[in-house]
Amino acid sequence: MQPEVHAFFDEATNTASYVVRDPNGSSCAIIDSVLDFDYASGRTDTRSADEVIAFVKDKGWSVDWLLETHVHADHLSAAPYLQDALGGKIGIGSAITTVQEQFGKVFNEGTAFQRDGSQFDQLFKEGDSFHIGQLRGDVLHTPGHTPACMTYVIGDAAFVGDTLFMPDFGTARCDFPGGSAGDLYDSIQKILALPDETRIFVCHDYKAPGRDEFAWETSVAAEKAGNVHIGGGVTREAFVALREGRDATLGMPKLIIPSLQVNMRAGNMPEPDDSGKVFLKVPVDGL
Repeated sequence: MQPEVHAFFDEATNTASYVVRDPNGSSCAIIDSVLDFDYASGRTDTRSADEVIAFVKDKGWSVDWLLETHVHADHLSAAPYLQDALGGKIGIGSAITTVQEQFGKVFNEGTAFQRDGSQFDQLFKEGDSFHIGQLRGDVLHTPGHTPACMTYVIGDAAFVGDTLFMPDFGTARCDFPGGSAGDLYDSIQKILALPDETRIFVCHDYKAPGRDEFAWETSVAAEKAGNVHIGGGVTREAFVALREGRDATLGMPKLIIPSLQVNMRAGNMPEPDDSGKVFLKVPVDGL
């Protein structure tokens, strides 16, 4: 089946979020939503999420799932806000527990922070499936960028998170805690083993040099033939050398500190203190 896919692009974080509908009904899923956040002021805004909410309500659709491809380091998830407005279950990969353990230590969260994934409604493992109405989705565990990265294959469409970018931009970085360029290579091979005509929807686009427009849809065939990091049959050894060399030149994403703390909690803020105020921590020399 070919799901109906609608993209919402947030230029502030270069993030593509998706509404994916069962073509034979009104059920849909929302993938990789965005909560707007101004780091300088510490203020949140829901304009990006509100655009998605208005779209879904205008269509008269019902939300079955709010899916996260991974714990994002470059934007905050709006999943709880969307859930309050539209319903649906929040799902992520079961290796979220590894990510929670790693970053629970980085942010000195203590024992109050649960590291069992219980903040999410569903923890997916390799080979799991789910349904959006009558439309089946299958789950691939595709670690490398993070240990918990998942690819959701829904009909003829694959939502790959940060694992792959557009062919002219390449692949995800692997230098965060728990990342692995070798694992990423192996994960990408799983995606490229899908049928050539499979549509690939990426989570971010940064406009490669020479391209004027943002883009977020490609295909397995296009990635195999022309991805500047992995296309044309690049060997695992060559890819690992390229990826690790490139990662050594990259700075941290500007929203990594708030994003990790919120997203490892399924998009929820840390618990307020006794006065009712919410705080995010900055680990000095911790990342």
